[in-house]
Amino acid sequence: MSQAEVDALVALVDLEPIEVNIFRGVSPQESRQRVFGGQVAGQALVAAARTVEPEHGTVHSLHAYFLRPGDPSIPILYEVDRLRDGRSFTTRRVVAIQHGRVIFNLQASFHRHEPGLDHQLPMPEVPHPDELPTFRERWAPYKERLGDWYTRPRPIDTRHVDWSPPDRKEPQPPYQRVWFRADGRLPDDPVVHACVVTYASDMTLLDTTLLPHGGIVDEDRLMMASLDHAMWFHRPLRADRWLLYVQDTPSTSNGRGLARGLIYTEQGELVVSVTQEGLIRVVS
Repeated sequence: MSQAEVDALVALVDLEPIEVNIFRGVSPQESRQRVFGGQVAGQALVAAARTVEPEHGTVHSLHAYFLRPGDPSIPILYEVDRLRDGRSFTTRRVVAIQHGRVIFNLQASFHRHEPGLDHQLPMPEVPHPDELPTFRERWAPYKERLGDWYTRPRPIDTRHVDWSPPDRKEPQPPYQRVWFRADGRLPDDPVVHACVVTYASDMTLLDTTLLPHGGIVDEDRLMMASLDHAMWFHRPLRADRWLLYVQDTPSTSNGRGLARGLIYTEQGELVVSVTQEGLIRVVS
Protein backbone atom coordinates (compact mmCIF):
# COMPACT_ATOMS: atom_id res chain seq x y z
CA MET A 1 0.00 0.00 0.00
CA SER A 2 1.10 3.59 -0.69
CA GLN A 3 -1.17 5.53 1.66
CA ALA A 4 1.05 8.61 1.57
CA GLU A 5 0.81 8.78 -2.22
CA VAL A 6 -2.98 8.28 -2.09
CA ASP A 7 -3.30 11.05 0.49
CA ALA A 8 -1.25 13.27 -1.81
CA LEU A 9 -3.62 12.47 -4.69
CA VAL A 10 -6.63 13.38 -2.53
CA ALA A 11 -4.90 16.65 -1.61
CA LEU A 12 -4.18 17.27 -5.30
CA VAL A 13 -7.89 17.26 -6.19
CA ASP A 14 -8.90 19.15 -3.02
CA LEU A 15 -9.07 22.59 -4.64
CA GLU A 16 -8.65 25.89 -2.87
CA PRO A 17 -11.76 28.11 -3.08
CA ILE A 18 -10.77 31.61 -4.22
CA GLU A 19 -14.14 33.27 -4.76
CA VAL A 20 -17.70 32.18 -5.46
CA ASN A 21 -17.48 29.66 -8.34
CA ILE A 22 -13.69 30.06 -8.62
CA PHE A 23 -11.14 27.50 -7.42
CA ARG A 24 -7.38 27.04 -7.64
CA GLY A 25 -5.49 23.78 -8.17
CA VAL A 26 -1.80 22.92 -8.22
CA SER A 27 0.27 20.18 -9.85
CA PRO A 28 2.71 17.72 -8.28
CA GLN A 29 6.35 18.77 -8.19
CA GLU A 30 7.50 16.50 -11.00
CA SER A 31 9.64 17.01 -14.10
CA ARG A 32 6.72 16.75 -16.52
CA GLN A 33 6.62 19.06 -19.52
CA ARG A 34 2.84 19.39 -19.25
CA VAL A 35 0.10 18.68 -16.75
CA PHE A 36 -1.33 15.15 -16.82
CA GLY A 37 -4.76 15.28 -18.47
CA GLY A 38 -6.41 13.09 -15.83
CA GLN A 39 -5.35 15.56 -13.18
CA VAL A 40 -7.02 18.51 -14.92
CA ALA A 41 -10.19 16.51 -15.58
CA GLY A 42 -10.35 15.31 -11.97
CA GLN A 43 -9.77 18.79 -10.56
CA ALA A 44 -12.37 20.30 -12.89
CA LEU A 45 -14.91 17.70 -11.76
CA VAL A 46 -14.19 18.61 -8.13
CA ALA A 47 -14.76 22.27 -8.97
CA ALA A 48 -18.11 21.44 -10.56
CA ALA A 49 -19.17 19.19 -7.67
CA ARG A 50 -18.30 21.85 -5.09
CA THR A 51 -21.11 23.99 -6.48
CA VAL A 52 -23.75 21.21 -6.36
CA GLU A 53 -25.67 20.48 -3.16
CA PRO A 54 -25.63 16.78 -2.12
CA GLU A 55 -29.42 16.53 -2.42
CA HIS A 56 -29.09 17.37 -6.14
CA GLY A 57 -27.41 14.01 -6.76
CA THR A 58 -24.10 12.74 -8.06
CA VAL A 59 -22.27 13.11 -11.35
CA HIS A 60 -23.64 10.91 -14.10
CA SER A 61 -21.70 12.24 -17.10
CA LEU A 62 -18.91 14.56 -18.13
CA HIS A 63 -17.65 15.76 -21.50
CA ALA A 64 -14.32 17.55 -21.75
CA TYR A 65 -11.88 19.02 -24.25
CA PHE A 66 -8.13 19.46 -23.79
CA LEU A 67 -7.37 22.73 -25.56
CA ARG A 68 -3.77 23.59 -24.63
CA PRO A 69 -0.97 21.88 -22.69
CA GLY A 70 -1.05 22.73 -18.99
CA ASP A 71 2.00 24.29 -17.32
CA PRO A 72 2.85 22.23 -14.19
CA SER A 73 4.95 25.03 -12.68
CA ILE A 74 2.01 27.36 -11.91
CA PRO A 75 -1.49 26.94 -10.41
CA ILE A 76 -4.57 26.30 -12.54
CA LEU A 77 -7.64 28.49 -12.08
CA TYR A 78 -11.04 26.79 -12.42
CA GLU A 79 -14.13 28.91 -13.11
CA VAL A 80 -17.55 27.27 -12.74
CA ASP A 81 -20.66 28.36 -14.64
CA ARG A 82 -23.90 27.18 -13.02
CA LEU A 83 -25.85 26.38 -16.17
CA ARG A 84 -28.87 24.67 -14.61
CA ASP A 85 -30.33 23.60 -11.27
CA GLY A 86 -33.29 21.39 -12.12
CA ARG A 87 -35.44 19.02 -10.10
CA SER A 88 -33.73 15.92 -11.54
CA PHE A 89 -30.60 17.19 -13.29
CA THR A 90 -28.00 19.84 -12.44
CA THR A 91 -25.48 21.02 -15.04
CA ARG A 92 -22.15 22.80 -14.63
CA ARG A 93 -19.55 24.11 -17.07
CA VAL A 94 -15.93 24.51 -15.93
CA VAL A 95 -13.04 26.23 -17.69
CA ALA A 96 -9.43 25.81 -16.59
CA ILE A 97 -7.20 28.85 -17.11
CA GLN A 98 -3.44 29.43 -17.13
CA HIS A 99 -1.47 32.41 -18.41
CA GLY A 100 -4.78 34.13 -19.17
CA ARG A 101 -5.87 31.42 -21.63
CA VAL A 102 -8.31 28.52 -21.41
CA ILE A 103 -6.43 25.21 -21.44
CA PHE A 104 -9.37 22.86 -20.77
CA ASN A 105 -13.15 22.91 -20.51
CA LEU A 106 -15.58 20.45 -19.00
CA GLN A 107 -19.34 20.13 -18.80
CA ALA A 108 -20.74 17.82 -16.12
CA SER A 109 -24.28 16.71 -15.34
CA PHE A 110 -25.51 15.57 -11.92
CA HIS A 111 -28.60 13.42 -11.40
CA ARG A 112 -30.74 12.64 -8.38
CA HIS A 113 -31.00 8.90 -7.81
CA GLU A 114 -34.20 7.37 -9.12
CA PRO A 115 -35.36 3.79 -9.83
CA GLY A 116 -35.65 2.48 -13.38
CA LEU A 117 -34.77 -0.25 -15.86
CA ASP A 118 -31.43 -1.96 -15.28
CA HIS A 119 -29.13 -3.98 -17.54
CA GLN A 120 -25.44 -4.08 -18.45
CA LEU A 121 -22.88 -5.85 -20.62
CA PRO A 122 -21.25 -8.66 -18.65
CA MET A 123 -17.68 -8.35 -17.41
CA PRO A 124 -15.20 -10.58 -19.26
CA GLU A 125 -13.53 -13.41 -17.39
CA VAL A 126 -9.97 -12.39 -16.50
CA PRO A 127 -7.38 -13.34 -13.87
CA HIS A 128 -7.77 -11.71 -10.46
CA PRO A 129 -5.37 -8.77 -9.90
CA ASP A 130 -3.62 -10.67 -7.07
CA GLU A 131 -2.55 -13.20 -9.71
CA LEU A 132 -0.90 -10.52 -11.88
CA PRO A 133 2.48 -8.76 -11.56
CA THR A 134 2.66 -5.30 -9.99
CA PHE A 135 3.85 -2.34 -12.04
CA ARG A 136 7.39 -2.63 -10.69
CA GLU A 137 7.53 -6.39 -11.18
CA ARG A 138 6.29 -6.05 -14.77
CA TRP A 139 8.68 -3.25 -15.70
CA ALA A 140 11.75 -4.38 -13.74
CA PRO A 141 13.62 -5.54 -16.89
CA TYR A 142 13.26 -2.01 -18.29
CA LYS A 143 13.97 0.03 -15.15
CA GLU A 144 17.26 1.44 -16.44
CA ARG A 145 15.54 2.61 -19.60
CA LEU A 146 12.63 4.14 -17.64
CA GLY A 147 14.74 6.02 -15.07
CA ASP A 148 12.70 8.19 -12.69
CA TRP A 149 9.46 7.05 -14.30
CA TYR A 150 10.05 3.61 -12.81
CA THR A 151 10.81 4.77 -9.26
CA ARG A 152 8.43 7.70 -8.81
CA PRO A 153 5.49 7.38 -6.36
CA ARG A 154 2.33 5.85 -7.84
CA PRO A 155 -0.97 6.48 -6.04
CA ILE A 156 -2.80 4.22 -8.55
CA ASP A 157 -1.97 0.50 -8.48
CA THR A 158 -2.31 -1.00 -11.98
CA ARG A 159 -2.20 -4.68 -12.98
CA HIS A 160 -2.26 -5.44 -16.72
CA VAL A 161 -4.17 -8.51 -17.87
CA ASP A 162 -3.01 -8.04 -21.46
CA TRP A 163 0.50 -6.63 -21.44
CA SER A 164 2.56 -5.75 -24.44
CA PRO A 165 6.27 -5.03 -23.82
CA PRO A 166 7.67 -1.68 -25.03
CA ASP A 167 10.04 -3.39 -27.47
CA ARG A 168 7.30 -5.33 -29.25
CA LYS A 169 7.60 -5.63 -33.02
CA GLU A 170 4.36 -7.30 -34.06
CA PRO A 171 0.90 -5.67 -34.11
CA GLN A 172 -1.24 -6.54 -31.09
CA PRO A 173 -5.00 -7.09 -30.77
CA PRO A 174 -6.88 -3.75 -30.54
CA TYR A 175 -7.79 -4.07 -26.86
CA GLN A 176 -6.33 -4.28 -23.37
CA ARG A 177 -7.70 -4.99 -19.90
CA VAL A 178 -6.21 -3.40 -16.80
CA TRP A 179 -7.11 -3.70 -13.12
CA PHE A 180 -6.61 -0.51 -11.11
CA ARG A 181 -7.35 1.00 -7.71
CA ALA A 182 -6.11 3.75 -5.43
CA ASP A 183 -3.19 2.19 -3.56
CA GLY A 184 -4.59 3.06 -0.12
CA ARG A 185 -7.76 4.10 1.67
CA LEU A 186 -9.80 7.02 0.29
CA PRO A 187 -12.31 9.18 2.18
CA ASP A 188 -15.92 8.03 1.88
CA ASP A 189 -16.96 11.15 -0.09
CA PRO A 190 -18.35 9.87 -3.45
CA VAL A 191 -17.02 13.00 -5.17
CA VAL A 192 -13.47 11.93 -4.29
CA HIS A 193 -14.04 8.45 -5.73
CA ALA A 194 -15.51 9.83 -8.97
CA CYS A 195 -12.58 12.22 -9.33
CA VAL A 196 -9.95 9.53 -8.66
CA VAL A 197 -11.57 7.28 -11.29
CA THR A 198 -11.60 10.24 -13.69
CA TYR A 199 -7.89 10.75 -12.97
CA ALA A 200 -7.08 7.06 -13.51
CA SER A 201 -9.23 6.72 -16.64
CA ASP A 202 -6.72 8.81 -18.61
CA MET A 203 -3.69 6.71 -17.65
CA THR A 204 -3.92 3.86 -20.18
CA LEU A 205 -6.82 4.57 -22.53
CA LEU A 206 -5.06 6.38 -25.37
CA ASP A 207 -2.21 3.84 -25.31
CA THR A 208 -4.78 1.29 -26.52
CA THR A 209 -4.83 3.00 -29.93
CA LEU A 210 -1.15 2.09 -30.46
CA LEU A 211 -1.52 -1.67 -29.96
CA PRO A 212 -2.44 -2.56 -33.58
CA HIS A 213 0.63 -0.69 -34.85
CA GLY A 214 3.35 -2.80 -33.25
CA GLY A 215 6.91 -1.83 -34.08
CA ILE A 216 6.15 1.60 -35.55
CA VAL A 217 5.59 2.88 -32.03
CA ASP A 218 8.68 4.82 -31.00
CA GLU A 219 8.58 7.60 -28.40
CA ASP A 220 11.09 9.65 -30.39
CA ARG A 221 8.86 9.56 -33.47
CA LEU A 222 5.45 9.87 -31.87
CA MET A 223 3.52 12.89 -30.58
CA MET A 224 0.46 12.00 -28.48
CA ALA A 225 -2.01 14.11 -26.54
CA SER A 226 -5.59 13.73 -25.33
CA LEU A 227 -8.07 15.81 -27.34
CA ASP A 228 -11.36 15.04 -25.62
CA HIS A 229 -12.68 12.77 -22.88
CA ALA A 230 -16.20 11.64 -21.99
CA MET A 231 -17.43 9.54 -19.07
CA TRP A 232 -20.79 8.16 -17.94
CA PHE A 233 -21.17 7.03 -14.33
CA HIS A 234 -23.76 4.26 -14.16
CA ARG A 235 -23.59 2.91 -10.61
CA PRO A 236 -21.92 3.70 -7.26
CA LEU A 237 -18.24 2.78 -6.94
CA ARG A 238 -15.21 2.95 -4.70
CA ALA A 239 -11.91 3.85 -6.36
CA ASP A 240 -9.91 2.21 -3.55
CA ARG A 241 -11.27 -1.21 -4.50
CA TRP A 242 -10.23 -3.14 -7.60
CA LEU A 243 -11.80 -1.97 -10.86
CA LEU A 244 -11.36 -3.67 -14.23
CA TYR A 245 -10.81 -1.28 -17.15
CA VAL A 246 -11.77 -3.03 -20.42
CA GLN A 247 -10.43 -0.89 -23.29
CA ASP A 248 -10.55 -1.15 -27.08
CA THR A 249 -9.84 1.00 -30.12
CA PRO A 250 -12.29 0.97 -33.07
CA SER A 251 -10.23 3.27 -35.30
CA THR A 252 -7.08 5.32 -35.79
CA SER A 253 -6.80 7.67 -38.77
CA ASN A 254 -5.95 11.22 -39.86
CA GLY A 255 -3.55 11.74 -36.97
CA ARG A 256 -6.20 10.82 -34.36
CA GLY A 257 -7.04 7.66 -32.46
CA LEU A 258 -10.30 6.71 -30.75
CA ALA A 259 -10.42 4.51 -27.65
CA ARG A 260 -13.31 3.24 -25.52
CA GLY A 261 -13.43 1.76 -22.05
CA LEU A 262 -15.82 -0.02 -19.69
CA ILE A 263 -15.01 -0.04 -15.97
CA TYR A 264 -16.30 -2.88 -13.77
CA THR A 265 -16.17 -3.58 -10.05
CA GLU A 266 -14.55 -6.77 -8.82
CA GLN A 267 -18.09 -8.18 -8.44
CA GLY A 268 -18.82 -7.59 -12.14
CA GLU A 269 -20.96 -4.43 -11.95
CA LEU A 270 -20.47 -2.01 -14.85
CA VAL A 271 -19.94 1.35 -13.14
CA VAL A 272 -18.43 3.69 -15.78
CA SER A 273 -18.17 3.97 -19.56
CA VAL A 274 -15.39 6.09 -21.12
CA THR A 275 -14.53 7.38 -24.60
CA GLN A 276 -11.46 9.37 -25.60
CA GLU A 277 -9.96 10.68 -28.82
CA GLY A 278 -6.35 11.68 -28.95
CA LEU A 279 -3.74 13.15 -31.24
CA ILE A 280 -1.35 10.50 -32.60
CA ARG A 281 1.12 12.20 -34.88
CA VAL A 282 4.10 10.37 -36.38
CA VAL A 283 7.02 12.80 -36.55
CA SER A 284 9.27 12.22 -39.56
